[in-house]
Amino acid sequence: MKRLLLGATMAALMSTGAIAGEAVKNPLVNGETWTDLKYDVVEDMPLIQSDELFTLDAPFRAFDAATVPVHITQSEGSEARIEKLILVVDENPSPVVAEFIFGENMGALDFETRLRVNSYSNVRAIGITEGGDAYMTGRYVKASGGCSAPASKDAAAALASLGKMKIRQFDNMDQPAQSSADQTGQRRIAQIMIKHPNYSGLSRDQITHLFVMARFIDVLEVYQGDDLLFKMEAGISISEDPSFRFTYTDNGSDTLRIYAEDTEGEVFEQTFPKNKIAM
Repeated sequence: MKRLLLGATMAALMSTGAIAGEAVKNPLVNGETWTDLKYDVVEDMPLIQSDELFTLDAPFRAFDAATVPVHITQSEGSEARIEKLILVVDENPSPVVAEFIFGENMGALDFETRLRVNSYSNVRAIGITEGGDAYMTGRYVKASGGCSAPASKDAAAALASLGKMKIRQFDNMDQPAQSSADQTGQRRIAQIMIKHPNYSGLSRDQITHLFVMARFIDVLEVYQGDDLLFKMEAGISISEDPSFRFTYTDNGSDTLRIYAEDTEGEVFEQTFPKNKIAM
């Protein structure tokens, strides 16, 4: 369960001072890798390198290279809506971690997930607004071996729980239950957790020492009623047992629905009543 929750890893992130409001200790560093990658990621799109639109927080030295927490937060006072987000780990074998499309009810972005980082690397985010402007920011993370790290459980145990989902809700925990209609327009916080080993194809079976074939969730869609909150198209660098914590605006519907598909074509889908979500 510890690997599913962001609490411990976020505590490690807090210790870097990035979230606590101190000066950033691990800004992006110059390197040739991004020069070579840039065109493949964004082609000729001009990038504004700035924290003006949003920030990305990540630990300077990761506690676990296979579950590195990242937290994207829209900067206070910025009004442009982030419509698309691209996460990149420069030095990973497959540098583009994921591309996210965000629906209107995500509002001012506040989004967390966990990544694999294979070697000391820049971890960068590119946010594209509705108007087409592209901003880039990120952090330099000291971590190694995240993409080749063995899974935390054996294959049989992983398959037994494959695709099981859980949602936690963090807002209004001290308040009596309200109908969804009563919360229309309120900002709410939820965390989605999905059981899946997300094999990268670079780790070895600890008994046979053979490479474990890649199998990971490459499509994820989260809906509030019929409205899309966000869609992810991902590669090998999202961590085992993917977890996403996010803030959204309640649209008055009764449910959150999750659709996920992995690279073997297996589909996992579940609908949760919003006001009966486990704390």
